This record gives sequence, structure tokens and C-alpha cells, in this order.
Amino acid sequence: MRKPLVIGAALVGVVVLLGLGGAYAYFFSGLRSTPKPLALSTAATSPSASAPAATAASLAGAWKVATGSQAGYRVREQFAGQTSQHDAVSRTSTVNGSLTIQDAGSELRANGLQFTVSLADLQSQDTVAGLNVANRDRIVSRTLAVTQYPNAAFQGDAVTVPAGLENGQTATVSVPGQLTVHGVTKPETLSVQLRLSGSQVQAAGSTSFAMTDFGVEPPALPITVVQPQVTVEFQLVLVRA
Repeated sequence: MRKPLVIGAALVGVVVLLGLGGAYAYFFSGLRSTPKPLALSTAATSPSASAPAATAASLAGAWKVATGSQAGYRVREQFAGQTSQHDAVSRTSTVNGSLTIQDAGSELRANGLQFTVSLADLQSQDTVAGLNVANRDRIVSRTLAVTQYPNAAFQGDAVTVPAGLENGQTATVSVPGQLTVHGVTKPETLSVQLRLSGSQVQAAGSTSFAMTDFGVEPPALPITVVQPQVTVEFQLVLVRA
């Protein structure tokens, strides 16, 4: 009768050791990687010789978010026993939005800026040896109460479109507005880079804030400390609506 008990105990011991080994690989190895922040594409599309040069007035009209856009967040984590922190990065391509550019005579004005991001579709992009980062995504989903608040949204104030954009130059603009996360709306300002690339406008930027400002508490994990500061970043492709 004792032999089955001994075998059972041995099997439990093996399972525990395997689990500890995986935990060690995750929390105490340096085998981690994190994608770079979202930014404008390094390869700008040059207009063809036969294509008419863009003018400031030709940018006027309705624009919408197109395929190829993505948005997400990065948060600093620190594992037990480690002196350095790690960037947890999660992104989604489920991004929608639109804006209108109006010719105001001496300048162009962008207004009606509205963008939404599906939080339910966020997927971790960083890697850590021995860890299925999809487990983190489930924790984040619960923390953000995604079932109740499925989207994050930004409604921007009207801003002046920087001069030179029509010539393919990279321009930077600050876009103040209202950011809604977890059912809480707060003023936030996005720092955005813009570039006209062929018939598309590329936009990339970010903003940082404390998640607690939106009623979100950092996930409480036994051997990981999650910092409350979060950076929201995006890379948008805008096309004519």
C-alpha cells in the first residue's frame, strides 16, 4: 500500500520542481526582450514623378484610421531578486477613428479627432524565458474590467496642422483632449509626429500617466512589482474617408 503513495509523492515532487524551474527561468534569467516604442515608419513613400505635388489645401477633407494601425501600452515590471526593471508591452491593431482637416485660409485646422482602441484585443509583445505572456493579458483584462469597459477612447481638441506636412516633412504637434479609460475621463495631451507618405498620413505618438488616475490599481502579483506609471503609444495610418 505504501508503494503507490511513494510514487505519487515522487510525481508531485517532479511537478513542483518543473514549476519552480519555469518560475526561475522567468523571474531570474536575463532572457527577456521588449519591442521598441511605436514610431513613424522609417521608410517614407516618395511621390512618383508623374504625381502632382501635394499642397496644404489638398490635405483638407475627412480622414480615417486604416489597416496597419496599432496602439498599446508599456509598463515597467520588476521581478523579485532583480535590480533592473522590464518593459511589459501589449498592443492591438483594433483601432478606429477619424478627423477632419479644414482649410482656414492661412492655416489648416484638424478637428473632430476621435479614436477608440479595443482593450479586449490587447496582446503582449515582449518575451520572457519560461513564461507564457498571454497569462499577463488575462490579468490585465481583469484589472481593466474589459467586460464592462471594452474600449479606451481619445477625443482631441482642434489643432493647427504643422506647416511643411504637405511636402513630406516630419512634423510634431501636441494634441490636447480627453482620454477615457476604465470609465474615467481625464484631460491628456498627446505628443504626435506626422508625415505625409504618398496618399496616406502617418501619425505616431504617446502619452504617460499614472494608471491610478483612471481608477486602475497596478496588478498585485506575488513576485512581481508593477509600476503605476503607464505609457500609451500608437502608430496610425490615416487615409481619405
